[in-house]
Amino acid sequence: MSKLNSMDFLSRRSVVRAHNGIVAASQPLAATAGLRMLLQGGNAIDAAIAAAAVLNVVEPMSTGIGGDMFALIWIAREQKLYALNGSGRAPAALTIQECRKRGATHEMPLTGWLPVTVPGTVDGWAQALERFGTMKFAEALQPAIHYAESGFPVSEIIQAHWANAQPKLDMNPGAARAYLHRDEPPRVGQIHKQPDLAKTLRALAQGGRDVFYRGEIADAIAKFAYATGGLLTKQDLANHASTWDEPIATTYHDVTLYECPPNGQGVVALEALNLLEGFGLRELEHNSVEYLHLIIESLKLAFADAFAHVADPRVVPVPTAQMLDKTYAARRRALIDPAHAMELPHSGIQGSDTIYLAVVDGERNCVSFINSLYDSFGSGIVIPDTGICLQNRGANFSLDPQAPNALAPNKRPYHTLIPALAFKNNAPWLAFGVMGGFMQPQGHVQVLLNVNDFKLDPQRALDAPRVRIYGDGTVALEGAFDNDTRLGLQARGHKLLQAETDEFGGGQMILLDPETGALAAGSDPRKDGCAVGY
Repeated sequence: MSKLNSMDFLSRRSVVRAHNGIVAASQPLAATAGLRMLLQGGNAIDAAIAAAAVLNVVEPMSTGIGGDMFALIWIAREQKLYALNGSGRAPAALTIQECRKRGATHEMPLTGWLPVTVPGTVDGWAQALERFGTMKFAEALQPAIHYAESGFPVSEIIQAHWANAQPKLDMNPGAARAYLHRDEPPRVGQIHKQPDLAKTLRALAQGGRDVFYRGEIADAIAKFAYATGGLLTKQDLANHASTWDEPIATTYHDVTLYECPPNGQGVVALEALNLLEGFGLRELEHNSVEYLHLIIESLKLAFADAFAHVADPRVVPVPTAQMLDKTYAARRRALIDPAHAMELPHSGIQGSDTIYLAVVDGERNCVSFINSLYDSFGSGIVIPDTGICLQNRGANFSLDPQAPNALAPNKRPYHTLIPALAFKNNAPWLAFGVMGGFMQPQGHVQVLLNVNDFKLDPQRALDAPRVRIYGDGTVALEGAFDNDTRLGLQARGHKLLQAETDEFGGGQMILLDPETGALAAGSDPRKDGCAVGY
């Protein structure tokens, strides 16, 4: 039988239950904006875009129209799942040689123009609405326009992130003007307005995505880039288009988990589950030393393959099918010693700040949606008079010309953004995601196991403490773990480090109960958000 230890969980929130629809997001104003779309007769797609647009305003360090987005969209009437890749590509003039000429010799920088890729968010929003929504762009953007013009009170966790990012904001006069009040970040509860962003959102509401990629906004971005040493051009923007891809999946016992394919890292979660399926996790104590050890080792192996192979599949071949092969998983599983931590493994195959939201509507359309600037306030560059903060997603490119993820013009980088959707009996069961850079697939694995193997409800599944591994093989445990657990992992050879709560991500989850037909949602206490339904 599955057992739970006596660990204290992080919140006293109840599960939010509803029948007609639920929106779960990292900010209450965004969740209620999505709910408003549902109450006005819109569907899950309309609600997701409205919530995402509000998050651009009220959580500006995490997301925005200067960033990228991905979504998994289940259309109930078609009984079909779609994957939308709204990530941008490197500018045509951005090469490894150009980076080296500008002083980036070993790795991509996090700030300035070099890591800026084409923002994909606006086109992704527009394509989702045009294909599956019922509302116009202007309707979906209205709540965001309202908060940008009238202002919103800054919430506690967001204020802390805002303050931590002040050195980056101080580096760019446009960023300081948009996000600081008399050279200081806003206080908790202070009303923050973004009139320039409101003007931009109004232009999008009236003119649609072409205003951003071919019109006046494209002109403003290209002009500022040219004047300040950027390589992003109007032609780069005009050439952008999102792509509709076939979702990738694996089975874990009676669950089928779907993720977006590469250039995203969803394959990490799927491969880790393939490895873990061979162990009797349900017989172990939840979050025990034995359990955590197996999760850590499985994630090490999965990340080894991802770091070696995940890139833009339209530029280099990515062996996704082999990474997800059950026979391959069995071979790799044999490398896991239940008593000892492995050194950093090699691939067995030859060859940040983010927002997440979930929506389910009355027809049981489901949207698992993620949007991001990557690092806090992205590149730190804000286009004058627009309120647009540009992402720094290109920081994930490699400057090794032999690497699959090597920087190249018009190429998408390895992407950390991954929404998830789990099915049981060929029907949607869990819409969920965990924001937080390379924590995302690690969070997917842990919260899914919390619900499926240990029968936690969505809120407790998100409350439960998490483990995180880093690229150098070190491991961080959240503060709620006791000292015996830490000592037990160290005895197995794991190198532990201290990490802040925001290192463990923040998730949202909606469960579709197959027995009652009702919806049940949780919202991560590591964020300011909530789930709301009707």
